[in-house]
Amino acid sequence: MIAIEMYRLARSFVTDKKGVTALEYGLIASLIAAAIVTGVALVGTNAAAVFTGIAGRLVAPAAP
Repeated sequence: MIAIEMYRLARSFVTDKKGVTALEYGLIASLIAAAIVTGVALVGTNAAAVFTGIAGRLVAPAAP
């Protein structure tokens, strides 16, 4: 009896497609997260350079 139940459990585990779908969604989410992190890092570096350049061109106002 226990062997039959174990066989049914193993068979349902192998034929279940929910785990595969969850794995695919997890991989897609991780790729999207990696793209976002890369994009933010590149934009952040470029933005810092732009703001540093602008700050270098600013002049202090004359005292009244």
